[in-house]
Amino acid sequence: MEKKNNSYMIYAGITTVIWATAVLFTQYAQESFSSQSIGVIRYLFATAAILIVMVGKRIGPPKLKDVPKFLLSGFLGFAFYVTAFNLSVRTITGATCSVIGQVIPILTAVFSCMFLHERIPLRGWIAIAMAFAGILVMALWNGAFSVNPGILWMLLAAVSLSIYNLTQRMFIRDYTAFQSTAYSIIGGTLFLLVFFPGAVSEMKTATAASWGAVAYLGVCGGAVAYVFWTKAFSLAKRTSDVSNFMFAQPLIASLVGFLGRGEVPGIETILGGILVLGGMFLFQTGRKS
Repeated sequence: MEKKNNSYMIYAGITTVIWATAVLFTQYAQESFSSQSIGVIRYLFATAAILIVMVGKRIGPPKLKDVPKFLLSGFLGFAFYVTAFNLSVRTITGATCSVIGQVIPILTAVFSCMFLHERIPLRGWIAIAMAFAGILVMALWNGAFSVNPGILWMLLAAVSLSIYNLTQRMFIRDYTAFQSTAYSIIGGTLFLLVFFPGAVSEMKTATAASWGAVAYLGVCGGAVAYVFWTKAFSLAKRTSDVSNFMFAQPLIASLVGFLGRGEVPGIETILGGILVLGGMFLFQTGRKS
């Protein structure tokens, strides 16, 4: 395993910024594609990018005994997660999606304690609660939280990605961050191919904007972001050091909306953002406790 250092923050930070744009680009893609079609096309783009790098760097396949592990990881982190996420985006508000999405670092921390025997000090749990409180402020300030089937899909997506995070933490003991992510993406794409026949007809009438959105989701939101995410896990001392960066996604998404679409952040975003950033600062400064 690679030597641990604080550079994991750079990789986790870049990934968080990319993922913060996922809802926006998914909505653009949904103007032409169904949720299932977005999943398969997105990861065909991601797989193509991964294979180009693998060929260029002469990276071979994983050990035969590890293939089932990467298939499971690919199903959890890509095939199931992206399908559930896309279905949730269709039926719940962005605020609701943000709240539920932020249980991922909490679930990841809990699962890490349960299965990887990682210890999180009291200060860390206080920081997690503080950051999650900030998400609640942003989401519930105007009573935006809604109840519909999309909530269940997002919860299932959150559990799936949390378990995926643990698999990556374990795989980097024997593989590089790129290898672990690459094999998992390819495995996930194989499961998503079941939706390819239905996507063909939609491809013929899709707009250029939708194609661009799904390509971005595949190459940047898929290949690049997940490689960086796994790289962060390989450099961090604890799994939760990395997963806690996800608390910043709603705040970053608000900033992206302001810069790209002229949306002015409300008081709830400012107050919630202070709590989120404060929680992240408390967690990072107390990780040696």
